Amino acid sequence: MIKKIKIEELKPGMHIHDLNCGWLYHPFVSNSMTVKDDQIIQKIGRQGIREVYIDTDKGWDVVDAPTEEEVREEIREGLDRVAEEQVDYLPQVSLREELANASKIKKEAKQTVHDIMDDVRFGRQVSTERIEPVVDRMIDSIFRNQDALLSLSRIRTVDEYTYTHSMTVGILMITFGKHLGFDLSLLREVGVGGILHDVGKMKVPMKILTSAGVLSGEDLKTVKGHVIHSRTLLEETKGMTEISILLASQHHERVDGSGYPDGLKGDEIEVYSQAAAIIDVYDAMTSDRCYQRRMPPTDVLGKLYEWSKYHFNTELVQHFVKCVGIYPIGSLVLLDNGFLAVVVNHGQKSMLQPVVRIIYNTHKDSHIIPYDVDLARPSKDGEQRIVSAASPDFWNINPEIYL
Repeated sequence: MIKKIKIEELKPGMHIHDLNCGWLYHPFVSNSMTVKDDQIIQKIGRQGIREVYIDTDKGWDVVDAPTEEEVREEIREGLDRVAEEQVDYLPQVSLREELANASKIKKEAKQTVHDIMDDVRFGRQVSTERIEPVVDRMIDSIFRNQDALLSLSRIRTVDEYTYTHSMTVGILMITFGKHLGFDLSLLREVGVGGILHDVGKMKVPMKILTSAGVLSGEDLKTVKGHVIHSRTLLEETKGMTEISILLASQHHERVDGSGYPDGLKGDEIEVYSQAAAIIDVYDAMTSDRCYQRRMPPTDVLGKLYEWSKYHFNTELVQHFVKCVGIYPIGSLVLLDNGFLAVVVNHGQKSMLQPVVRIIYNTHKDSHIIPYDVDLARPSKDGEQRIVSAASPDFWNINPEIYL
């Protein structure tokens, strides 16, 4: 049986099923291991890990610890409560209308990020003049229909992760900032900061950044040093604002003080940096990386909700869920009748009842002619509901092409 326990309850003889730290670089060969001695427990604690999942069939038990299914149910109930608070979001234009424009902006943004990263790699100065016009076009598109850029930004390959991650963090920062009521000036600053938040990684050897294996203690220190490099590079950049610099400097800090580079706690971390921490993890975990496969967005939102107990601002996590939706546009979901569908619009009554495009019959293992269903309204197939998020990789389906 899989159970979740606090790190203080971990003892030698227990078998860790999952270190429960998908946001974290760590020095362990695997996320699962048998605890042989107290030194391993201390090493886990030093990484800032507060809770782990154990397998009681392979090691000692903690009798009153919650099971994995009980934890999942608690998370589902928590997200459902968030979903009950309906968000009034009325785009200026339809998703279809904005997609073509958003596609051009994405292409321009990705190229701009690529050029800036190359400049840093070869010792050239970062130019704010090249970034600001792209950020302004992102803002305009997001105000017209935020889901166009958000859905397109999820289309990427592993080998371009560094560039698309920076671009997507910028897009998400603007979108989330708009949701939080940031004014236009602040949206520009957090957009620039989001795009440049990882610029210091260009000072880290590529063989370390792209390593699929376990990193040594020295390599981990080198990777974490990218935040210091980012801060230094942006402080030396003409026209860079303090807000953009702080966002890049603090996006790996955690509200419980377990982050880096300065171990800041709570309100010591600027609110936009706390938002960036959430966004950075969300985008990383919903992307394929050289050392980790992507997770469905809904599952990642659940993990962020779980981790907000210690590592992230709970209120901001809940706002982020409302911002992108429990089932974000472009995500693949499984319905209770066995059909797979792509979310194509937010629900008008509830985030749990979006408009979906049904594309696949799992009972017959076959594609079908796509058709749309508003889950808040009865359809020809009767009342339908979402059972869970579905893995595009498992079903070999690219949801974005159905938008």
